[in-house]
Amino acid sequence: MTTTSSHRLTPLFLGLAAGLVLIACASPAQAQTVAVMVNGAPITNYDIEQRSKLTTLTTHKPADRQQVLNELIDEKLKIKEAKNFGVDPSGADIDQAYSSMSGRMRLTPEQLTKSLESQGIRPDTLKERIKADMVWTSLVRGRFKESLQVGEKDVAAAIKVSGNDEKPETDAFEYKMQPIVLIVPRGSTPGLIEARQKEAEGLRGRIQTCADANSFFKSMPNAAIRETVTKTSADIPPTLRTVLDSTPIGHLTPPEVTKQGVEMVVLCGRNPTTIDTPKKKEIRDKMFAEKYDAKSKAYLQEIRKAAMIEYH
Repeated sequence: MTTTSSHRLTPLFLGLAAGLVLIACASPAQAQTVAVMVNGAPITNYDIEQRSKLTTLTTHKPADRQQVLNELIDEKLKIKEAKNFGVDPSGADIDQAYSSMSGRMRLTPEQLTKSLESQGIRPDTLKERIKADMVWTSLVRGRFKESLQVGEKDVAAAIKVSGNDEKPETDAFEYKMQPIVLIVPRGSTPGLIEARQKEAEGLRGRIQTCADANSFFKSMPNAAIRETVTKTSADIPPTLRTVLDSTPIGHLTPPEVTKQGVEMVVLCGRNPTTIDTPKKKEIRDKMFAEKYDAKSKAYLQEIRKAAMIEYH
C-alpha cells in the first residue's frame, strides 16, 4: 500500500492562507457510507470528500482520491500508535494549535471556522489533520531521539563537502542582552506612545553600561528590565543581528513599539564564537529533517504492515 510522508503544519498554514477561496459545498445527501476500516475505525466517503476539499484548498490542485484515502489511513494509524505510547493531546490542545494557525493567518479562530464552513469544509477536518501532525511529530521525536541527533562531526563534514569551509565564520557571535520595556497601557493614545518613544530615544544617550541600565530602569516607574539572555548568531534573525552588531557594548538598541510598550535591549556582551553559526544551524536543521523524514516513513511503513485495513 502506498504510504505518504507526515504533513508539516507550516505548508498547510501557507496553503490555507493563500487559498481561502470559494469552492463547491458538499451535497446534503452525501451518504455516510464506510469506505475503509482501519483497525476497526471507519473512514467514510464523506471523510474522503471533506479531506479532498481541504487538500484542493491548500495545494490549489485537484485532489487524487486514492492519495487522499492513503493520507486518512496514515493519520488513523499515527493517532492510534501515538495513543499506545501515551501521546494523546486533549481537545483544548488541538483548539490551541488551531487558534495559533488562525493567528498566523491574521484571523480569529471563529473567522477561520467561518471561512472553512463557507466552502463546505468542517473545522474538524482541519483539526484532525492538525492532531495527526502533532502526535506523530511528538512520537517520532520521542521514540527515536538518539538516532535523530546530528553530531558536530557530521555537521563539520557536511560543511566541508558543501565547500563552505574555505574560511571560518568570523561574524558569528554570542550576545548577552537584557530586554527593557517602557510600559504603555493598552488603549493609549498615539500621542502617549510617541512620547514614550521619544523618552526611549533620549535614554539611549544616557546609558553607557549594563550597570547603568540596571540601576536606572529598576528604579524607573512604568519600566522593567529583565534578566540577562544569552543567544548566538544562529538563534537570532538576520535583521536583529544587524542591529546588535551595530550597537556599542553597554548601549541600547533603537526602540520598538510592541504590545507591551516601547522595547529596547541593552547589549552587555558580544563575543566571537564558533560553537554555533547560522550556517551550522542551517546544515544541522537540514540533516535533522532528512533523518526525521527517513525515520518517519520507515516507522509508518512498519505500522501499516501490522495494521488491519479493510476496503469496502
